[in-house]
Amino acid sequence: DIAGMAVAFPVGVGLALVMGVVVNYFAAPVGNPLFLFAGVAAVVLAMIIDALAYGSLQTASKRTSQRGVVLAVVAGVAMGLFYRFVAASMASDFANPEPGRLGPYTAIVVFAVGLFLSSFVWNSLVMAKPFVGPPVPFRDYFAKGDARLHAIGVLGGAIWGVGMASSIIASGPAGFAISYGLGQGATMVAALWGVLVWREFDAASPTTKRWLGVMFGCFVAGLALIIVSRVS
Repeated sequence: DIAGMAVAFPVGVGLALVMGVVVNYFAAPVGNPLFLFAGVAAVVLAMIIDALAYGSLQTASKRTSQRGVVLAVVAGVAMGLFYRFVAASMASDFANPEPGRLGPYTAIVVFAVGLFLSSFVWNSLVMAKPFVGPPVPFRDYFAKGDARLHAIGVLGGAIWGVGMASSIIASGPAGFAISYGLGQGATMVAALWGVLVWREFDAASPTTKRWLGVMFGCFVAGLALIIVSRVS
């Protein structure tokens, strides 16, 4: 919300992709490292181009821009590390799980319960000390949020949950690093939404818009290389 979807997702989720792939690969190396890390490098390049494109805009104050980018980086680091803990709890061979390790479906359930319970802690903290605007009381959940708004939130959670479950199930044949890396292809959808739907770069110069095209090209190339790393 602070930096815009076209910036927050490529920077935050792009950073998460890099960290997640590197951390999970060295914990459980699967795939051709040359193609895998070439794909990661392409994603890093896309992040840099996106940050430079955003810096050329004059629609937000410098203070707000910096805050949004910093939040995106912090979120990216957190997102890049959590998958390793999920992977460490799971069996390395889904067909023959070892004692004390979770299967993919059990891991999904345990992970979902953890998300649900921790949301009361983190949501309460951010509501009391928001990054932007005044504190938000709990009564606003009922007073300002109608059934339609809550349904949109539930739908978003369901979509993300299906994606996370698919990523965990795919990690068996694909490997944790590749499964996690490909799951971050959602960055492309979010960035396209920010550019095409919310029109966050309509005021940008033609040169900046061309660089955005290069950024998307780098993301696609990076994801393609990550796929090739498993089949090569």
